[in-house]
Amino acid sequence: MVPLVAVVSGPRAQLFACLFRLGTQQIGPLQLHTGVSHAARNHYEVLVLGGGSGGITMAARMKRKVGAEKVAVVEPSERHFYQPIWTLVGAGAKQLSSSGRPTASVIPSGVEWIKARVVELNPDKNCIHTDNGKEISYRYLIIALGIQLDYEKIKGLPEGFAHPKIGSNYSVKTVEKTWKALQDFKEGNAIFTFPNTPVKCAGAPQKIMYLSEAYFRKTGKRSKANIIFNTSLGAIFGVKKYADALQDIIRERNLTVNYKQNLVEVRADKQEAVFENLDKPGETQVISYEMLHVTPPMSPPDVLKTSSVADAAGWVDVDKETLQHKRYPNVFGIGDCTNLPTSKTAAAVAAQSGILDKTISLIMKNQTPTKKYDGYTSCPLVTDYNRVILAEFDYKAEPLETFPVDQSKERLSMYLMKADLMPLLYWNMMLRGYWGGPAFLRKLFHLGMS
Repeated sequence: MVPLVAVVSGPRAQLFACLFRLGTQQIGPLQLHTGVSHAARNHYEVLVLGGGSGGITMAARMKRKVGAEKVAVVEPSERHFYQPIWTLVGAGAKQLSSSGRPTASVIPSGVEWIKARVVELNPDKNCIHTDNGKEISYRYLIIALGIQLDYEKIKGLPEGFAHPKIGSNYSVKTVEKTWKALQDFKEGNAIFTFPNTPVKCAGAPQKIMYLSEAYFRKTGKRSKANIIFNTSLGAIFGVKKYADALQDIIRERNLTVNYKQNLVEVRADKQEAVFENLDKPGETQVISYEMLHVTPPMSPPDVLKTSSVADAAGWVDVDKETLQHKRYPNVFGIGDCTNLPTSKTAAAVAAQSGILDKTISLIMKNQTPTKKYDGYTSCPLVTDYNRVILAEFDYKAEPLETFPVDQSKERLSMYLMKADLMPLLYWNMMLRGYWGGPAFLRKLFHLGMS
C-alpha cells in the first residue's frame, strides 16, 4: 500500500493521514454477515433495494439509526464489485480478483440480506415484490438499484464478445477481454466508443483509450496503432477546465476523436464496427478494427421503467437537493438509478449518502430536510499508467476541487489515490457508512490556506 502522505505533500496531507488511520481504527475488522434469505421477515422499518455501493452504504448508515434488525437489503448477486478499478484491470494494471468480495462480507452485520430480485414496486401500498414470490412491506424505502447495461441494443452483441479483439471494461464478464485485446494488438485501428445514452463513470470510455496508447508506446507498437475515439457526444468532457486539458493530451498523443458517432453494430467475425452519424440519422460508416473497446448503452433497470416511482425516462424521480422522492415522502433514491442531473459515479454516491442520511433522519422526526446536495461528483481521468487528472465538479459543471493544487494537471499523486487509496476508502469506510465524500477535506484545506 502506498502511504497516504505520499499522495499530497505537506502538513495537510499528514492531517488527512491521521484522520484516515483514526477512522479505520474505530471501525474495526470487517464482520461476515451470517443472515440467510429464508429467515427474511415480511416487514422492515427501512428496506434497501440493491446491494451495490449506494445500497450497502445506506444500509450501514440506517443500521446505526434504527438498529440492524429493522433493516434489510434486497440483492440477488453473490458477489459485490468495486467497479471503478475495472479501468485499470482492462489495462493490465490491476487484477480482476482484487475488485470483488462476497456480498455476504459487505452486508452490515445483523442486517437482513434478502437474496432475491425486485420485480415490482408498489409505493402506494408501501411494499415490493420479489422474484421468489415474496411481498415485503416497509416504513421507509431506499432505492439503490444502479444502472442497466444494454449490450443487446448493439446489433451483434453480446455474442460478439466470444470473438477476439473486443472487450468492455463495464462488465465483469468482458473486462479481461479488453486486456487480452490490448496484448494481442499488432497493427491497425484501436477503436473506443461512447454510447448515445446516460452512462455510469462517463470518463471511463476515454480512460482506456489513454491507457491503451500508453501501453502501445511502452511495447513499441505505437507507430502501428491508429487510435480512434468515436463518441456520441459533442464534446470530450462536460467541464471546460478538464476538457481543455484533455484536448491538449489528445493533440500531443495524436489521437483521433470523432463526435456524434454512435456504435450501432459489431461484426465481430469480420472485425468491423458500424457507426451512425447522429447529425445525419441513417447515415452509417463501417470501420475495421484490430482492437475494439465497447461502452454499452445503459438505461434504468427494467423494474423501474414501469414503476410509479420513475420519471418519464424511467429514473427514480427524486428532489435533487434532498434525494427524497418527489411524490412519495417515505421513498428515497441514491446513485445511478436516480434522475439527479450529475455524473453517475461512486464518488457521487459517497457524497449523496451523507446528505440522504441527514434527510432521512429529519423525515423520521417529521421535520423538513435542510442539508442540500450540490451535485458533487468526481472522475479520476486516468491518462497514463502513473498519471491522473482528478476532475471534481457540481451540478453547474463548475470545478469543486478538494486539493489546493490545479487538478487539471496530470499528477502521479492523483493516480496513487485512484489506484491505491480510493479502494481502501471504499471497502473500509464508505461501505461501512463512514465516508460521505471529501467536503470536510475541502474545508480543512481552505482553512489552512486562509
